[in-house]
Formats: sequence, C-alpha cells, structure tokens
Amino acid sequence: MSTDNKNQEAFLKAEKKVYNLKVFYIHLVGYFILVALLVYNLYIMHGPYKDFFFWFDIIVLVAWTVFIGIHGWHVFRGKIIFKKNWEDRKIKEFLEKDRINRWE
Repeated sequence: MSTDNKNQEAFLKAEKKVYNLKVFYIHLVGYFILVALLVYNLYIMHGPYKDFFFWFDIIVLVAWTVFIGIHGWHVFRGKIIFKKNWEDRKIKEFLEKDRINRWE
C-alpha cells in the first residue's frame, strides 16, 4: 500500500507540473499575440488620443512582460539548464563516444 500511495503521489505531482507547463505555454502564446497586436496598434496610431493610447500600449506591454517573466520563473524555478550534473553527464557521454570510436 505504501508503494502504491507513493506512486499515486508521484503521478499527481507530475500531472500538476505538466498542467502548469501547459498553462504557461498558453500564456506565452497569448503574450506573443498581444505583443503583435499592440505593436501594430502603435504603427497605425493617429488622432487626438494618440498620446494616451501610446502610453497605454507601452504600460500593457511592460506589465504583461513582467507577469510572463514571473509566471515563467514560477514554472521553471530550479531548472537551470547547465547544472553541474549536466556537465558531468556530458563529459561521460563524450568519453564513452571517444572510447567506442577508438576501437573501431
């Protein structure tokens, strides 16, 4: 029973991580769409309210960039790409390839 509970807890934890990753990627796609629309809006803008909408667009861009950064940090925290164990694993991989190629 204890092993079954641990497996179930591990599955639920992994399921939650996948869900958070999926939500982050959806948020990122929405961010790119918003950036494209706001940049286009900045390009075509004219009229008496030009200054207001210019600053409004800039504020929205900056705010959403900060929010997407915080969301990404929350989802990927602790996942540094080049950790020490990654370096060790790559060194072993290259040594193994070199050893195999040397005897051929």
